[in-house]
Amino acid sequence: MSKPVIKGLIPARSGSVRVKNKNMRVFANGETLLEIKIKQLLRVPELDGVIVNSDDNEMLRCAKKLGAETVKRKPYFGTATVSNNEAYREFARTADADIIALCFCTSPLLEDDTVSECIRLYLANRERHDSVNTADAVKAFLWQDNHPINYSELDRPMSQDLPDIVQLNFAVNIVARARMYEIGNFVGRTPLLHTIPREQAVDINDPLDFAFAQWLYQKRCPAK
Repeated sequence: MSKPVIKGLIPARSGSVRVKNKNMRVFANGETLLEIKIKQLLRVPELDGVIVNSDDNEMLRCAKKLGAETVKRKPYFGTATVSNNEAYREFARTADADIIALCFCTSPLLEDDTVSECIRLYLANRERHDSVNTADAVKAFLWQDNHPINYSELDRPMSQDLPDIVQLNFAVNIVARARMYEIGNFVGRTPLLHTIPREQAVDINDPLDFAFAQWLYQKRCPAK
């Protein structure tokens, strides 16, 4: 049986609403979030290539210059109204790979070794799990409909003793291309959730996230 082709896939849509043009905005040390993510995935030895899927010509030019493959996204799949399932199925359809390591630009604190570890976990467990997806622990007092849902107010625990609940952070998502196309998602029906440190899980969704991630990144990777 031939070795499967594994490629990193970076979806990078233009027109970010909460942080304007966040993928191409200078983030740290003169580099954009897109540049940082492409360079990271190109360093991962388990990957046979890196694909940038975007509707933005500037992003595609940047990707080609750095040595990534590019897929020009059709306008419909670059809108804010297209469903996630449609978009993910299209990403899978246009990706030249057997296995996809889907990673978003918005997780700049992710470490290279974590991507490698997720790929190895997927290859070792794919008969039982159809995807590997990163998650991080949620130690918070959660309420719904005016009632606590993960503890009792009659016997409130210390925060560290709350139940082991995790949240998906989408930093790394490993899935077979065919499976991603079939279900229209990069989280499988039987996923293996791989918990990563909270710092690596930082996801940029708004200006506060951007500023916080910048501070952490520059502290860890100061300008030379």
